[in-house]
Amino acid sequence: MKIIVPMAGRGSRLRPHTLTIPKPLIPIAGKPIVHRLVEDIAGVLNQDIEEVAFIIHESFGKKVEEELIAIAQKLGAKGTIYYQNEALGTGHAIMCAKDSLSGPAVIAYADTLIRADFDLDKNADSVIWVKQVDQPEAFGVIKLNDKNEIVELVEKPATFVSDLAVIGIYYFKEVEVLKNELQLVLDNNIIHGGEYQINDGIKQMMAKGMKFVPGKVDEWMDCGNKNVTVETNSRMLGFLHNDGAHLVDVDVKLDNSTIIPPCYIGKDVVLTNATVGPNVSLGDGCHVKDSTVKNSLVQTHSHIKNAKLDNAMIGNHASFDGNFTSISIGDYSVLE
Repeated sequence: MKIIVPMAGRGSRLRPHTLTIPKPLIPIAGKPIVHRLVEDIAGVLNQDIEEVAFIIHESFGKKVEEELIAIAQKLGAKGTIYYQNEALGTGHAIMCAKDSLSGPAVIAYADTLIRADFDLDKNADSVIWVKQVDQPEAFGVIKLNDKNEIVELVEKPATFVSDLAVIGIYYFKEVEVLKNELQLVLDNNIIHGGEYQINDGIKQMMAKGMKFVPGKVDEWMDCGNKNVTVETNSRMLGFLHNDGAHLVDVDVKLDNSTIIPPCYIGKDVVLTNATVGPNVSLGDGCHVKDSTVKNSLVQTHSHIKNAKLDNAMIGNHASFDGNFTSISIGDYSVLE
């Protein structure tokens, strides 16, 4: 089994955080988004992972590439890096990794996290993972027949088709079939929204009678912008806490301070006259003094004092002194 992870660019909706770190490497509950995604998919598949292929922009740099390779190696898999230097769509991104498109594979976009527990239908040519949503008109959804097979993909339907939204994770029993169809999309310049889309390859597979079925996830968490990323961090902390995960480093230094779970507290964190939690992630080396922090995500080596934070997202090596309650601060920023 292979996992193919298109990561595209850094992500403009999460600026300034993504000016210095690609969005998929922003930590959620102490672990990068893409790391959690790959681990969760591997857990659902319950199969040996042969290769994890990451499609990135070349500007991410060698350090990021090394981190991604390490994610694959932790699963006992080969890590491979491919480049997509132009934002030409999902279909184009997948084809940038065409040398790895063989055998069974999962394709997953690296701006989402899941919680799921289901068995893959080995008789199907493909599984499209979906989540039941309250406002299906805002999403791409699937249309099912009476055999629970997917017969159509509909983008943001004006009239009700179904409430099962496509979340951007796909399984293909033979992914080279998708590769062949996407090559036709590229060769014939089939473009929607100015980009080459995976859906056009999938629709061609459906037209040839291939069997597509849904795989329903229990939880689908977005990391598209600051507010939903903070919310996702809170939800993930809750799941991990309920699973019994150890989230607080044993060496955290507490001086007249309280931690209200669930929280992730990294190494070398110092809390002085502070109340932290619930739903807070503090990365390695953070210092919090004379402050209350809840429902917030703080990356590494940042210093916070005299603050009352709620729904905050603070980057690496930031310094914050103030009483704001809803902020978004990028790496190496200072507010005094």
